[in-house]
Amino acid sequence: MNDIIDFLRDFNIWTVLIRLVLAFVCGGIIGTERELKGRSAGIRTHILVALGSVMATMTGFFAMDTFALSSDPLRVAAQVISGIGFLGVGTILVTGHSHIRGLTTAAGIWTTAAIGVALGAGFYEGALICTVLAFISIGFLQRLERRVKNKKGALTVYVEIKDADRLNEILEQAAAKSYQILSTQIVPAKSGMPNYLGIEMKLIAGCDINKQQCLHVLSKIEGVSFAVETY
Repeated sequence: MNDIIDFLRDFNIWTVLIRLVLAFVCGGIIGTERELKGRSAGIRTHILVALGSVMATMTGFFAMDTFALSSDPLRVAAQVISGIGFLGVGTILVTGHSHIRGLTTAAGIWTTAAIGVALGAGFYEGALICTVLAFISIGFLQRLERRVKNKKGALTVYVEIKDADRLNEILEQAAAKSYQILSTQIVPAKSGMPNYLGIEMKLIAGCDINKQQCLHVLSKIEGVSFAVETY
């Protein structure tokens, strides 16, 4: 067993291949979840981030061994971790009323880069464990977030209105129903009907919020086609 571990820690053509293949797999696992959610950064993006991070890390070790450099071989990898932030920023959108989207995808890209650095350095155990935990966090903890938000009385709904010109009027009526509207975002109508408009809004109606009652009240506003809960 120790001989296998020593072999995997070594730097040769076979361990280079193993690290790149594992980066492909780990990046693909995290990217698949984002792809299924329809995010801009999906399978290919996460795989490329992981592969690039592995290559940058291994290049540092290669240069140190080949040219007998005395510098830190992880200096290149350190720049990857800081530089990947620019790619993550491209996935973050600030929409109307400071409604922020894409933070989870950005964090996933950064984590994928860290996994790639770990694989490039031969830290297989940490990289594989981190991949599993990252996949669980991104893919399965969303329900827990929803429960926490709902306990706080927050509810995210999609409201479709029949006449785009009545947008402000309908928002005022919704606010008059004793609901505190935290944020709103205008989106294309999901029904596809001409001149219809969609509104995604986050609102609070007290700690004892009744979702069905809230949706019923919103759907009864004049000019509203329907209202449903979104996540």
